[in-house]
Amino acid sequence: PGAPGAPGAPDGPAAGFVAAMNAGDPQAIDHVYEDGAVLVPVPGHPVTGPARLAANQHLQSFGLPIEARPRHSYVAGDIALLIVDWSMRGTARDGTEIDMSGTATDVVRRGPDGRWRYVIDNPHGTA
Repeated sequence: PGAPGAPGAPDGPAAGFVAAMNAGDPQAIDHVYEDGAVLVPVPGHPVTGPARLAANQHLQSFGLPIEARPRHSYVAGDIALLIVDWSMRGTARDGTEIDMSGTATDVVRRGPDGRWRYVIDNPHGTA
């Protein structure tokens, strides 16, 4: 399946998300998702498509680095469940203090190109 964090590894989308977020590239972030993937930016309120991109751009607008540490990866064929600890802390561009963290429960799928992409990105885990 590839080295941890590599595009060909199940936890590759987490590493790709962090790299794209920290580079300030919203289009690169969207490439770690399947076209119809769901993001749950607020518990109980899944979004997809342009709303997914907007939610990630909002997070990116803070101008803070995000850290993610995959804790578990459970693979069944071309589907995997990822448990990922993440955090974003510091002073945002507008002067607001940000202290966000959580444990994500994410579902990824390996595409025909061998890359894993998010199908469900739930940064709030069980919330």
